[in-house]
Amino acid sequence: MTEADLDRLSINQETIKQWSLEELAEGCGKAGIGRVGLWRAPVQEYGVERTARLLLDAGLTVTSLCRGGFFTALDPGERARALDDNRAAVDEAAALSTDTLVLVSGGLPPGSRDLYGARERVAEALAELAPYAAERGVRLAIEPLHPMFASDRCVVSTLAQALDLAERFPADQVGVVVDTYHLWWDDTAPDQIARAGAGGRIHAFQLADWITPLPAGVLLGRGQLGDGSVDFRAFRREVESAGYHGPIEVEIFNEALWARDGAEVLAEVAERYGRHAC
Repeated sequence: MTEADLDRLSINQETIKQWSLEELAEGCGKAGIGRVGLWRAPVQEYGVERTARLLLDAGLTVTSLCRGGFFTALDPGERARALDDNRAAVDEAAALSTDTLVLVSGGLPPGSRDLYGARERVAEALAELAPYAAERGVRLAIEPLHPMFASDRCVVSTLAQALDLAERFPADQVGVVVDTYHLWWDDTAPDQIARAGAGGRIHAFQLADWITPLPAGVLLGRGQLGDGSVDFRAFRREVESAGYHGPIEVEIFNEALWARDGAEVLAEVAERYGRHAC
């Protein structure tokens, strides 16, 4: 792995969830990693402005903030609250000096089977939120999630569906996330990555492996790079051929990793990244 490759590596804080923000800043500094992806809950707990100062002092760049979204409620009050929360997320991203807010669109409302209607409500929310974000220098990045999450978490299951939504808006306002964990199975993904790149809509590129059997609840089933089924080099070739040369963020939700020493996990992630994604 070259110095240029390491420079593109970003560590999402959920990958080393056992670390506090202060430990993350210190650990990445010691490892020579200059980029991190953040999640709202621990940032809010620590304080948004305090987090921004901590990472600035540590010389760390925030590559993304996760997450906004959950736009699919039918109740007008719930929808209004979701929009308010997303405006707050945009403000937090701007305060952290990241230009990318990752959106998970939300699942089907209780009792509903209308996937099309749910996706249209996502589009309606984007129409309200995109100009607000653009005024603050923040891009919205729609993340398609694996279809197993469509009912309860994300009605946007493919990159094509994400682009169908994103392309209703200017590319500098709304784009997509290419996440290997969610897209590895889709044989249309290479063509859709090329489509996203041609429109300048790849706003984030994230890595995690697909391992089986899936754990109960499935959410914490992401694998360490190289432990599963994903061809990371192929994905990297595709996004780079599409014109993306930005950060490469490793985002793994895995209880076994969280139970280990954080510095050990960080070193392993960097090694696996160099071996499987470079």
